Amino acid sequence: MKKYHLLLPTLFGLLALMLLAVPNSSAQDKPDSVRAMEALNTGIEAGQAGNMDEAVIAYQTAISLNPDLVDAYMNLGAIFFQQQKYDQALQQFRTASEKDPDNADAFANVGRVDYTLRRFPEAIEAFNKAIELNPDDAALYRDLGKAYYQNRDQANAVETLEKCHEMGGGDYLTYLMVGRAYDKLGQDTKAIQALKQSNEMKPNYSAHFALGQIYMGQEKYTQAGQSFQKALTVNSKKFRAAYNYASAMEFADPDNYDQNIANWEAFVRMAKNNPKAKTEVSQAEAHLKELREAKEHAELN
Repeated sequence: MKKYHLLLPTLFGLLALMLLAVPNSSAQDKPDSVRAMEALNTGIEAGQAGNMDEAVIAYQTAISLNPDLVDAYMNLGAIFFQQQKYDQALQQFRTASEKDPDNADAFANVGRVDYTLRRFPEAIEAFNKAIELNPDDAALYRDLGKAYYQNRDQANAVETLEKCHEMGGGDYLTYLMVGRAYDKLGQDTKAIQALKQSNEMKPNYSAHFALGQIYMGQEKYTQAGQSFQKALTVNSKKFRAAYNYASAMEFADPDNYDQNIANWEAFVRMAKNNPKAKTEVSQAEAHLKELREAKEHAELN
């Protein structure tokens, strides 16, 4: 019988499915394995046409005819994930991994659902199994590293994500995580390097803000202020960056009253209507009063 491949876009990449060309005969004359493949093909075509309900029924039919048809479980799990039916998606991917214990994609998908459900220890276990089966996939190290990071295992997060980067994988988010992890491990130099790389790949508020915090801790106030200002350039509505910018620039030049007053006034204007910034706005307004009094005193002398 002639076989051919069809690439089906799934949640986690392209899954190559073997589709079977069968001879024309009545359904009753066909073995269950052939009817299962026909149902799988129907599910693929329905999914490509956007008919997800029809695709679900077709995959379930395929499974009922051939309970060992792993591709049906995988595609059904992908649909359930897209529909945010995470428990059902997890069940399908777990079954696929049980039916085919050498299927790295099945274990990876288990890990990704567990990650989405914030079940990080379970995700770590699944990703490690996927890497055991497919150690050359940089994306698996990325996903495992992210799970370690979310599980607050900074050392393993750094080691795993750096491995991903060595393999040519990763993105600005993985470098951001590495930078933050190094920061928590007290390794400022490596943290700064990773955060700068994150910004080179894609300027982002979080990396600029994290750099500003590191520079503040190092008492490099001008560099801290520049980082917080860049964070505000990315997202001008983040009041904490504006607050930290005003603080950093005042530490850098405490006698520059006009500039410091202007910076704190700018913070109050942008944050005064934000209920989350109530405490900071109150502190800034009190500090502005002190700065104006200090300025008047300095001018009198």
